Parts: sequence; structure tokens; C-alpha cells
Amino acid sequence: MNPEKIAFLVDSCADLSAEYRAGKPIYVVPLRISCVDGDYSDGEDIDADEVYRRQAMGELPRTSLPDMLRVAETLDRIRDDGYRRVVALPLSSGLSGTYNMIRLQCMERRDLEAVPFDTRSGALGIGMVVLQVWDDIQQGMSWDTLIHRRIPQLLRDTHPYFSVDTLEFLQKGGRIGKITALTGTLLNIKPLVGFSNDGQLTSVAKVRGSRQVPGKLIDLVKAHLGDHKVFNLGVENGGNLEGMKELEREIQTAIPGCRKIWSARMDGTLATYVGKGMLGAAIQLLD
Repeated sequence: MNPEKIAFLVDSCADLSAEYRAGKPIYVVPLRISCVDGDYSDGEDIDADEVYRRQAMGELPRTSLPDMLRVAETLDRIRDDGYRRVVALPLSSGLSGTYNMIRLQCMERRDLEAVPFDTRSGALGIGMVVLQVWDDIQQGMSWDTLIHRRIPQLLRDTHPYFSVDTLEFLQKGGRIGKITALTGTLLNIKPLVGFSNDGQLTSVAKVRGSRQVPGKLIDLVKAHLGDHKVFNLGVENGGNLEGMKELEREIQTAIPGCRKIWSARMDGTLATYVGKGMLGAAIQLLD
């Protein structure tokens, strides 16, 4: 049985590296980042490292939606490449209007069966769903099963968490959401954040000092495991590659038996709110 021919439309916040996208019909539209010297396209002419550099100099880059014409042109390219079915998995509606823009564009198409999902997630959480759905397609899963059962299940059962070194950028960027505005900066308090049911960021834990972050991340994802036997893991970093490598080793020791473990690097858009030093971990339940 040949796999169905299905394309993916994501934005730059899915944090899928070129290596992970290679050989897969994953089409990316960039969110835009406004800086003092002009506007940039996330992942194309600006990345997280440049955002961190500007933040360190006192600049506060701002983000905005992908260009509407760029979304339409990307859908045209998907059609021209021979695809008739598209799964769209943009950044959470709780953080951005990108989902609503893409939803409206998908509704207007008569040449494509384009189905958008409100991921209520971001970064590693979205990237892991895309990669698992790609595997499911290769194993022969049908379009109807994917749309009505598998993707909703994966979005429900993929649980990402990440640390935040400072709440400064979330507060100034207006994305503080359900995160408690901790006043413990002088006590070296590090909040750990997840996604609430409505797709906003929410506080899930706090630790004192960066050294406690990896262990707490592992505890958070392990709490979802229960009796599940089939699962994937993920790790992510924002300007903290060595920390992520260590976290990857630790999480595989603490939670053995994963089917796959994926790693990611924070995109420029979310870096504007989280700042440098982020570590993230996720579990994706498959059974």
C-alpha cells in the first residue's frame, strides 16, 4: 500500500531543523520579527542567536504574523508540487493570530483539501507532532484516520515544557498569559512553563537555580507516562546547546524505552519572549 500524498504547512515556530525537514513535504511560512533596523523573516534572515544578541544590547525585537500573501503563495506551491491534501499545524491561537489567518486561507481554497488545527502548542510540541504524523503516513495511515483521530490524539498527548531564565521578555512582549509574575529574581527562581488547555503559556513549576531545571523537566514529562509503553521524547534549547545534550542523556536514562527522541533549537519568534538559556523537554504518548 503506497503512502497517501499529504503535505504539511507549518510556521517557523515548529522548530523543525533542515535535517528533519529533508525529504519531507514540509512547507514553512516565517513569522516576522521587527527590529530597530527593519523587519526580518524568522528562520530566513534572522534566527534566535541574533535575537539574543539584540536583547543583550538592550533591544526588544517584536513579532508579527506571517505575510498573508506568503501564506497564499505557499499553498499555491503545495498545489503546484502535486499535493491535494494539506495538514496545517501553526503556532497556538493562545499566542498568535497565525492560526486564524491560516484557517481562513485554508477555507478559501477550492484546489486543496487543507485542514488546519489549532495546536495550542508551539516549538518542540508542534515539531514532534509533524514528525510522528509523517511516520504514520509512511506506515499507510489514511487521511480520514489522520484528520479525525490521529492528529487530535497527538496534539492532546504531546506535552512540552520549558524553562525560562527571566520573565522580562514575556512581560514586555505581552505574552505572560497565565504565568505567575514571580518576584523571586533575586532568589534565582527559574519558572517552568507549559501550555494550558486554551493554548496560553502557564506556570507549572519553579526551581531555585539552573542546576535543578533538567531534573524538574524530566519529572514533569515522566508524570504523563503512567502505564503507557509506546512514546517519543524530545529536548530543546535556546542558546544552551551543551545543557540540552546533557538533558538528552539524562532523560533517556530516567525514561528508557522511547521509540524516538527528537531535538530542536528555539526559533527566533519565541526567542523574543523567552530569552537566552532556555531548556525544554517533551513526551509524546502513542498508545
